[in-house]
Amino acid sequence: MIPPEFEIAQYSSAILLILSAVVLVVTLLSLSKLIRPNHPTTEKEMTYECGETPVGSGWLRFNLRFYVVALVFVLFDVELALVFPVATVFRQIADGGAGFRHTFIFFLQFMFFFDVLGLGLLYIVKKGDLGWVRSFRMPTEKGIRSWEQVAPANLEPVAEKQAS
Repeated sequence: MIPPEFEIAQYSSAILLILSAVVLVVTLLSLSKLIRPNHPTTEKEMTYECGETPVGSGWLRFNLRFYVVALVFVLFDVELALVFPVATVFRQIADGGAGFRHTFIFFLQFMFFFDVLGLGLLYIVKKGDLGWVRSFRMPTEKGIRSWEQVAPANLEPVAEKQAS
């Protein structure tokens, strides 16, 4: 048993690490502020957009399809990364002689996980969230559903609209 006066000594290395990290960060930031040149110009203070000069306002409507596709990618990427450790454990259970019953139950749970992933993917594909080329109704009506997908045959080609 550790005497009460030495209990705080257990945390001394963690406290020392945190203090040294804070001191290092403050010292390096202060040193960089003193050393760096400071010559602001209008061009340097502009928003950087991949080397292009920004045009217009930064507050414009962004197509949410990019966001949805990125979220779907991250979701399935993380879930597939979690499959590998589970497959390793499954192999250990199957090879370790855990018995047919335990191996089969584990396999059913694993297949349920894949079924849920498959249903999610089918839902996303059926909804059309992974399609890059979609046809939309012109926003003539007021309301929240003016963006819904319509059949491409109902739309006029863009060249004909611009010519008239």
